[in-house]
Amino acid sequence: MELTKIRGINEKREQDFNKAGVYNTYDLARYFPRRYLDLREKQLLKYAYHNDVVLTAGKIINKSERFYRRGGGTIRAVCEQEGFVFNIVWFNQPYVLSKLNVGEDYLFYGRVRREDGIVSIINPSFELCDKVFRLQGIVPQYTLKGNLTQKVVRDAARLSVDIEKPKSLIPNNIIEKYNLIDLYSAYRQVHNPKDFASEQAAADRIAVEEYFALISAFKVIKGSREQVRINKYNCTAESLKNFAKHRFNFEFTEGQKQAVNEIFKDMTGAKVMNRLLQGDVGSGKTAVSMCAVHIAVSSGYQAAILAPTEVLARQNYAVAKKIFEDYNVVLITGSMTATEKRRIKAGILAGLYQIVVGTHAILQEDVQFNNLSLCVCDEQQRFGVAQRSALTNKGNVPDVLVMSATPIPRTLSLIFYGDLDITTITDKPKDRIAIQTNIVPKEKYEDMLGFIEREIEQGKQAYLVCPKIDGDEEGTVISVTELFESIVQKFPNLSVGLFHGKMKDKEKNQVMQDFKDKKISLLVCTTVIEVGVDVPDATVMVIYNAERFGLSQLHQLRGRVGRSDKKSYCFLLTSVYEGEGLDRLKIIKDNNDGFKIAEFDYKLRGSGDFMGSRQSGKFMTDLGNLNYGTESIFLAKKISDEVFESGLCTEEIRRIAVQKYEKLKDITLN
Repeated sequence: MELTKIRGINEKREQDFNKAGVYNTYDLARYFPRRYLDLREKQLLKYAYHNDVVLTAGKIINKSERFYRRGGGTIRAVCEQEGFVFNIVWFNQPYVLSKLNVGEDYLFYGRVRREDGIVSIINPSFELCDKVFRLQGIVPQYTLKGNLTQKVVRDAARLSVDIEKPKSLIPNNIIEKYNLIDLYSAYRQVHNPKDFASEQAAADRIAVEEYFALISAFKVIKGSREQVRINKYNCTAESLKNFAKHRFNFEFTEGQKQAVNEIFKDMTGAKVMNRLLQGDVGSGKTAVSMCAVHIAVSSGYQAAILAPTEVLARQNYAVAKKIFEDYNVVLITGSMTATEKRRIKAGILAGLYQIVVGTHAILQEDVQFNNLSLCVCDEQQRFGVAQRSALTNKGNVPDVLVMSATPIPRTLSLIFYGDLDITTITDKPKDRIAIQTNIVPKEKYEDMLGFIEREIEQGKQAYLVCPKIDGDEEGTVISVTELFESIVQKFPNLSVGLFHGKMKDKEKNQVMQDFKDKKISLLVCTTVIEVGVDVPDATVMVIYNAERFGLSQLHQLRGRVGRSDKKSYCFLLTSVYEGEGLDRLKIIKDNNDGFKIAEFDYKLRGSGDFMGSRQSGKFMTDLGNLNYGTESIFLAKKISDEVFESGLCTEEIRRIAVQKYEKLKDITLN
């Protein structure tokens, strides 16, 4: 139903809802609260601790604004509460200023910061007290756009639920078996909970419903994709064993051997392979993928290896050239000249090149293969499903092996990789030494630099990573260029390189090659180096403002060192001495297992923040801000398995499944 049919929504308010991605009552019923206010208990701010999240009231004494050249800014209000004066600060939210009235009492909900005797609440949500105090119990708070108010959204959301009356796709006998609450009731409880327990139960129920549809979607898609093999490989198990034994200067781990066996079984089986190979950084996935390439090319077919960056593509090209001396290996990237690309494309089509390595340039329509039978996608989490499909469509039902060095929780693998069979390498090469990770406060910075200098004198190399190319006006985040200049001045006799995403591809490739060739000792960079780059002599990783990174990203960055038998170190620089930021860094310090870290990361960030996207918008928008337990996902899978195995999958489930799959086409992992 149109939004304007709801009481209180005129055309102007409809436009504000549209800005929030809400276009009808269906969208509005699924526009879930981002948090809840517990109006049963307010807190006096003078008794609050640093990093506490509080609900408190105060009268605005004055307000001010400060904007910066690059568009950011700060809104600051001075408030008084029973004689106690405190600040309210909003960063990069200029619209707040017009919503604050000096002399009025407001209710604030946000995190407390205590510094040098000054108490502030940072980026809180707020409402006028005379409106809020009429409400009782647990009050939902929504993300607002334009001139929308909390009351308008609250009232409209509740009405939309009554209009839509959401119905479950899950068969009634299954609902009764698992004692699931009514879906319509769950939506009503989310938008108007009587207590936090009922809100949590309602959120879990909605999550079960959505994940049931999504996991069922993958079952439908996977079933329709299962195809009888066209490409017939004549590579024998003995040939593959000899290849693995003689083309690498190390013995495969048990995990690698198991992965190779599963791939060989797939590629010599009756059905086309669609397999994910995931493993922690340094677990040897590349060597395993080369075994798959050997099966294809030794049988007379072509293989393609797709990488997300030119640096990684060139690294894969160098590895393939070294291992496959008897075959023609070619590299194709976007930075090549038009003449080079035409020559390479003609050679690929003619079958002159058996192994094609490249970036997104491979996906161009005019890149055509002679007899492509294997597609390998390296760092798959950086590609969406649509990009993977674009590559596979270039062959005659080719086998697909996708690899990910970003370990993800089993819960997310059910979602993101639901259309693939999964192989996980859990062990690492025996000669790898665990990376020593230390949290470094700012007063220990000079000591750390001295240690790095001594490492470099011994022929080692180091990465120095910044969270952003540009810093911030507050001076709390150092820019990569500022750090580069500082390090050059600090170490005038050392070779220091600069590497970030705004550089031209040619510059980036040259800097990375110089670092690999040890012409550069210290590489000052952003997170663009987190994926796949392998520099054995790099033994030190320094991460500035480490508290600003997610756990999985910190682990990925740490994985750029420790790529050999040399002792390696990771230093997490931070000015945070307590609270959640420090707790997250301690998780990295105390854990080297990427899968354990991924579970922690998932619990902290939730599935929405774990997923990035391209073009098609946010992942799982139907779940929005819902805070649900991971057990809801496993229950959804159990129910989906039961529905499909018992023949209860209806045409409606299949229809919704296709719709869900369309949403996933361009999803990537953050």
